[in-house]
Amino acid sequence: MCGIAGLYYSGTPKPVDPARVRAMADAMTHRGPDGAGVWTAPGVGLGHRRLSIIDVAGSPQPMASADGALTISFNGEIYNYRELRRELAARGWAFRSDGDTEVLLAAWEAWGPAMLDRLVGMFVFALHDARANTLFLARDRLGVKPLHYAELADGALAFASELKGLLAHPLVRRVPDVRAVEDYLAFGYVPDDACIVAGVKKMPAGHYLLVERGKPVPAPRRWWDISFADRVPGNADALGAQLLAHMREGVRSRMVADVPLGAFLSGGVDSSAVVALMAEESPHAVKTCTIGFDASDYDERAHAAAVATRFATDHRERIVDANDFGLIDTLAHAFDEPFADASALATWQVCSLAREQVTVALSGDGADEALAGYRRYRFHAAEERVRGMLPAGLRAGLFGSLGRMYPKADWAPRPLRAKATLLELAADGGEAYARAVGVTTPELRGALFSDVARRALAGHRAEDRYVIAMRDAPARDGLDRAQYADMKIWLPGDILTKSDRTSMAVSLEVREPLLDHRLVEFAARLPGSMRLRHGQGKWLMKKALERYLPQDILYRPKMGFVTPVGAWFRGPLAAQAAALARSRTLSDTGWFDLDRIARLAEAHRVGREEHGRTLWQFVMLEKSLTRLFG
Repeated sequence: MCGIAGLYYSGTPKPVDPARVRAMADAMTHRGPDGAGVWTAPGVGLGHRRLSIIDVAGSPQPMASADGALTISFNGEIYNYRELRRELAARGWAFRSDGDTEVLLAAWEAWGPAMLDRLVGMFVFALHDARANTLFLARDRLGVKPLHYAELADGALAFASELKGLLAHPLVRRVPDVRAVEDYLAFGYVPDDACIVAGVKKMPAGHYLLVERGKPVPAPRRWWDISFADRVPGNADALGAQLLAHMREGVRSRMVADVPLGAFLSGGVDSSAVVALMAEESPHAVKTCTIGFDASDYDERAHAAAVATRFATDHRERIVDANDFGLIDTLAHAFDEPFADASALATWQVCSLAREQVTVALSGDGADEALAGYRRYRFHAAEERVRGMLPAGLRAGLFGSLGRMYPKADWAPRPLRAKATLLELAADGGEAYARAVGVTTPELRGALFSDVARRALAGHRAEDRYVIAMRDAPARDGLDRAQYADMKIWLPGDILTKSDRTSMAVSLEVREPLLDHRLVEFAARLPGSMRLRHGQGKWLMKKALERYLPQDILYRPKMGFVTPVGAWFRGPLAAQAAALARSRTLSDTGWFDLDRIARLAEAHRVGREEHGRTLWQFVMLEKSLTRLFG
């Protein structure tokens, strides 16, 4: 795993200062502490920071082809590089290294942009072709690895794995974008089609950019998409066997490394499945680690220990304080953009624990999106059935009126908190699901924004991207559409961003075997009843794993990494929440009604309303804005 950075002049090939490229790459030293390199030629410069995983002694980067015509800077892993290497060697390519980087050079020579279809892995790379006078930037299918880029005033296209790498260039203007703040307050992260720094873009997942000398920088081109439009035939036994085979291959292929390798183990279904399949494949005890909390409501150590014992893993655990909010500044630095998924605290902690013994860790990320594991899918499917029974006009009138009249009873038992459900039933499926995945509602955002912000937004609304994604999804039903939208928006924007930044902050490579694209494509073709049945998400996966895992692991309620932010803002962080209304950083933007924020914090503190997640958003937003814009 590594960090890449670079500059490319698509017009006049101006000289590139190696020191400037080096500064961009060195801003991301944490992504690659094992080595660094810079290469420049007229009109182009590539930088690299290396975390050595495969071919540790060889494969320095940036790497050039034998004739010097091709040069690449690469972040990621190509899991099928050995198979590709054999195929390319048969076509005459003479390899000088033992890693996967040189395979990408040969693949470009052989197939050009079509090489991407042959790659199995997670990757972002920049490849310069001196013969064609082109720069090729590409990102993996699901967006496991990040890439930021911007067009500069001097005509350069600048790019880097992280925003901090771009910001090391003095011509990247630090101007905040209020539209990204709207998106962030809606979802808790800045989606991949937005950036907190105006003018900076992120390469979309499954896209590439081919820049030619003498031509303007084009829009990224999509080279992969997921489709839920077709269904694979078969009964549960046959489909379960196929699913398990895909899972096994996803795990096996991601166990290739020349450095110590292990796995996260929470005791949930996904990480337990990964560990079970690793143990089946490995001749040695799998190294596993888990973190527990001193609060029993959040602690899963007993479940993790049971799985570790079952598969005789070399298991380590550490108890951390569920009230460990001292990492706020660490996280703000790691993420650059504001990021309010509070489970990032626990993810950083488990990455830190893993890094003490291994350089690569396998995680269980991705199964919830691919196989409908989230509880919200169950609710959305049920709501879609109601929508199908009633005309839209009747639904909007009936449920809309009830929802507006129903009190916002945050203090009440969950069955009595029906306001959000009623309002969602009144809306169309896309609008309702966008609200379901959101943090701060459009109504509350509208109240917290100032008139200045509302004018600057000019009608931009965060939820519209979900509405559009679900409307245009290659899908058959509402469940398909919700999963498709999550894979395009939530997965790269939240889950994979969290995994990448927290792991790279401690120089750990995390691999997601349950996001092997072949597995994801197969899961998308499963009948909906194989993904979600009788309220049970990941139904087929759990049935297929019954030979590996006990019932209390497979079918216990999902916990995840829970961080008690609501309690924090009624206790140790109450003063920090109240101080938001006096924040110079927030005030200087002119975007917020600070008196309304003060009332919100007080209503939460006394228990009248629940606003813990929104307050956490503002705390992280203030940290990010201060770091980025002073």
